[in-house]
Amino acid sequence: MRKQTLKAFGLSHDPFTKEFADDEAWLPPSKIQVVETITEALRARQHILVIGEPGAGKTVALRGVRHALPQTRFRLTYCHNATLGRRDFYRQLCLAIGLSPKATAAAVFAALTEYVEDFAADKQVHPVFIMDESHLMKDEMLDHLHILTNYAWDSRALLSLVLVGLPELHERLGRRRHRSLMSRIHCRVVITPLAPSDTHDYIRHRLASTGAKAEPFPPDAIALLHEKTGGLMRDLDRIAALALDLAARKKSAIVHKDIALTAIALDANGEVC
Repeated sequence: MRKQTLKAFGLSHDPFTKEFADDEAWLPPSKIQVVETITEALRARQHILVIGEPGAGKTVALRGVRHALPQTRFRLTYCHNATLGRRDFYRQLCLAIGLSPKATAAAVFAALTEYVEDFAADKQVHPVFIMDESHLMKDEMLDHLHILTNYAWDSRALLSLVLVGLPELHERLGRRRHRSLMSRIHCRVVITPLAPSDTHDYIRHRLASTGAKAEPFPPDAIALLHEKTGGLMRDLDRIAALALDLAARKKSAIVHKDIALTAIALDANGEVC
């Protein structure tokens, strides 16, 4: 967002940036319920499947979970490169949790297993491995993931696996090939887009967090943004920021409906104002 825009609307920073603290995240009632469901599942040491369309708020919900869980009892490790092979995947996981990666897949997995068992036994801290973009994982990697969920002859839940991805991930896991993994995932949640009333509250919250004294988006503009984005938070952020830039350039204190329409058209064409 342009500096001129921030000045024009009295904003301390970009209201639609993804850079904000976990405790500053805004969640509608539906997503608060999702956060509570995931949190309780992790307290019960379960494995979790999180499904949602791009930009629906999966990461925001997970950040809410991270904020809700006590750091003294849980250690969350986030991995986002889902296209790696087995050895490189485990090497990345080792690096993320501070282990020295080994040369072979077997050695890496052995080190990881020892770490998880020691972590659970000695520190009483439950490891949580979050695999983002899991719909991109290769079948052979999904084949192997169930091993991460099987310790002490499948009698101890020493870690929780959280698979996050697009709706097609659920379809893939439903295939016979991956039934061993799917059968171990007891908590399955769907992140849905914002409802129309949620979109209004979301935009108002993001603006208020930057010190905005007025509401530059009238109800008809918000309704238009919701209709065009389907309530997807990522799309709302991008187009709302573009609309504010357009309004500032036109020296308008309000994002009128025609400005919102222009922002939508520019965004659809991949243009910037």
